[in-house]
Amino acid sequence: MSQTNAPATTTMPTTYDPKSCETKWYDYWKDHGFFEAGRHKDAEPFTIVIPPPNVTGMLHIGHALDFTLQDIIIRAKRMQGYDALWLPGTDHAGIATQTRVESKLREEGKFRHDLGREEFLKKVWEWKEHYADTIRSQWAKMGLSLDYSRERFTLDEGLSKAVREVFVKLYEKGLIYRGKYIINWDPAAKTALSDIEVEYKEVKGSLYHLQYPLKDGSGSITVATTRPETMLGDTAVAVHPDDERYRDMIGKTLILPIIGREIPVIADAYVEKEFGSGAVKITPAHDPNDFEVGQRHQLPQILVMDESGTMNEQAGPYKGMDRFACRKQIVADLKASGVLLKIEEHIHQVGHSERSGAVVEPYLSTQWFVKMKPLADQAIAAQKTGKGVHFVPERFEKTYLNWIENVRDWCISRQLWWGHRIPAWHCQDCGEVHVAHQAASQCSACGSSALKQDEDVLDTWFSSALWPFSTLGWPESSEDMARYYPTNVLVTGYDIIYFWVARMIFTALEFTGEAPFKDVLMHGLVRDAEGRKMSKSLDNGVDPLDVIEKYGTDAMRYMLSTGSTPGQDLRFHWERVEQARNFANKIWNASRFALMNMEGFRAEDIDLSGELGTADQWILQRLNETIRDVTRLLDQYEFGETGRTLYNFIWDDLCDWYIEFSKLSLYGEDEAAKSSTRSVLAYVLDQTMRLLHPFMPFLTEEIWQHLPHQGETITLAPWPKVEPKWEGGAAVKEMELLMGIIRSVRNIRAEVNVPMSKKIELLIKPANEEAAEILQRNEEYIKRFCNTSLLQVDTAMASPDKAMTALVTGAEIFLPLAGLIDITQELARLEKELQTLHGEVARIEKKLNNPGFVAKAPEKVVEEEKAKLADYADKRDKVIARLEELKNV
Repeated sequence: MSQTNAPATTTMPTTYDPKSCETKWYDYWKDHGFFEAGRHKDAEPFTIVIPPPNVTGMLHIGHALDFTLQDIIIRAKRMQGYDALWLPGTDHAGIATQTRVESKLREEGKFRHDLGREEFLKKVWEWKEHYADTIRSQWAKMGLSLDYSRERFTLDEGLSKAVREVFVKLYEKGLIYRGKYIINWDPAAKTALSDIEVEYKEVKGSLYHLQYPLKDGSGSITVATTRPETMLGDTAVAVHPDDERYRDMIGKTLILPIIGREIPVIADAYVEKEFGSGAVKITPAHDPNDFEVGQRHQLPQILVMDESGTMNEQAGPYKGMDRFACRKQIVADLKASGVLLKIEEHIHQVGHSERSGAVVEPYLSTQWFVKMKPLADQAIAAQKTGKGVHFVPERFEKTYLNWIENVRDWCISRQLWWGHRIPAWHCQDCGEVHVAHQAASQCSACGSSALKQDEDVLDTWFSSALWPFSTLGWPESSEDMARYYPTNVLVTGYDIIYFWVARMIFTALEFTGEAPFKDVLMHGLVRDAEGRKMSKSLDNGVDPLDVIEKYGTDAMRYMLSTGSTPGQDLRFHWERVEQARNFANKIWNASRFALMNMEGFRAEDIDLSGELGTADQWILQRLNETIRDVTRLLDQYEFGETGRTLYNFIWDDLCDWYIEFSKLSLYGEDEAAKSSTRSVLAYVLDQTMRLLHPFMPFLTEEIWQHLPHQGETITLAPWPKVEPKWEGGAAVKEMELLMGIIRSVRNIRAEVNVPMSKKIELLIKPANEEAAEILQRNEEYIKRFCNTSLLQVDTAMASPDKAMTALVTGAEIFLPLAGLIDITQELARLEKELQTLHGEVARIEKKLNNPGFVAKAPEKVVEEEKAKLADYADKRDKVIARLEELKNV
């Protein structure tokens, strides 16, 4: 398809059609292995591992942002000569994927237990294969330059081996243990959750005040609870040891209402004397703080509900009831028996499962845990000694440290079938637990062969925590691990800094001795135009494939990558995608014009050694500045600033100025000037396409292939470098003078409604002889772009009467009014316009002075009206000033 040394071609269509070239070029890049690392073994490696998307469904617009930023980095580094590896992969996403597959089965009237573990897992693998293929097709649509030869999945055998290795090693070090603790339980998914898988939402609930009578009839103690159904599992009431109100009651016995169980009054410093009644009901099996109190006082642990949130046999008369139905019934019963003293409205934070949305139940359960403090201490030490990671923006380092300094043990077991099975075997005869890479033939304690593997699987984040090194072959001593680890940068959203980023750092330091990446670039969320989080309930999500279908991949990539600064959220506006598409069209049209003037021109024909005009020298200097700024900004991950720098250079400098100036030479008779301009155009366009390529890969490849080029593809074309010979010089100062004059003349024409097609007289008084020489040398540009019937340049010129004037650095400009406008007609037109503006100002002022409108109208509407008023008032003032000028002529 591409030639290594190809001449320019002029067969570009009149308009850019993304659909016609995106699949073509992606297949070409992929089929030729341009994305694969290892092409240059002597080059410095640069590695990014993709945050693996879950195989739960389609990629969303947040993925598109995340992946686009990574692709920009890796494409630039590949062009800069690095041995660049961007490793792709997907995550099995235990709870999320299993929930989706179970939902699909329920639609068919089936349940996973009907199928059995083995058959159910076959169904999940089918789901995985389907959505992994879908994700790959979306990666292709987004133009991602991934090394597919190294693609990984978190349940690959290699990664599974790494998971077993880490589990066993941590267990042997005493950092993984099994025990009964209060954990976060999802009754819908019927599985444990880690602390950070719980979302706390403010809920309007009730605080119930209950009276527990003393067995000896000497009185009662009042307690309060937001979850009266858990009282069925109470095993004590606690008071502070120094609380005088209860000193004589400590050690006495209470009768638990409804159930009738005898429970003690205990003293524990955990209780706050000043809060409420100063007495707290203790339910060790259903509250984490109560569990700790229960441990200290050897209290029984009574579970009153099962894994689905249904009350069990310990709940007495409420057995079989849903926990919330039980709450209503028990409140009614307590009220009827006189135990319920009062109910207060209570706003409190209630935990919800991040996966299923169900209200989380604190639940006593036997689970596997990672002891986090030793790992956290190691990570803190690394951060403080400069061996940790660099956060961009830096403020996220504080967020990270605050969390790990207060980290709690991590519950890693999940009651699922889809995931990494815990490598532990339980002896069915003696109860001994064997943790190993694989099953033993017999129990080391009693010799029994009745060993059964633990039914639970590991938390998805356990395997994801190993992603930067398990994907490169660890624990084996692989070539990829030796060459590409540690990775250079992790790009991810700030919302998973605890879930994933911190855990990768913990495990990497423990098992590789190094931080897993040098930099962590945190980007924000993609929100809707109003700043709201995208969600199904709001129906405000954006499918990246819809954006691509409407405007093309490059427009979407450019909009997303330039729409925010690191760490900040981005608002999605369709109008901004359209603007990006318009930018692509501008580049296409400019390139097409240039190519129409260089038919057959080859790369070796580019000669910049001859005499170059002012505009030629200026654009080369501006190109140098742009190369320097773009390279620096990309290294700082300032994608928005990089995009704006490229936009300003391409739209303003290249298209609006240089290409327009180039027409004088290209359409002229001077063959030497024409040849120089063709060389400059070819060179600047080539270099500009390379700078823009990471942002707009398809457009730039299509254009570059039409330019005179050397090489197979722009993806491997060397990154532009600053050329010292184009530094300095007078060209920039000269062009600034010319552009200032041309802009001023155009502004004056617009002010007095004189079209560009009408010729004018133009008088210029240079500030000095140097400026005069510049203007005389470039007078053809001034005549062409100001469309003059007469041009005079004179340092001794007297200021003429009855003329429009303007000042620029280095010159005064005069446009004689005679022949420019009919003053009488212009005065009449301006008077009419002034009346219209007076009317608009009065109308809006009346509306804004109406208290009813300001009070009832939405704030956005009021602000829009204020903005209109300011705009009309500004226009009115300018018309008044212009009328005064003309009346004094």
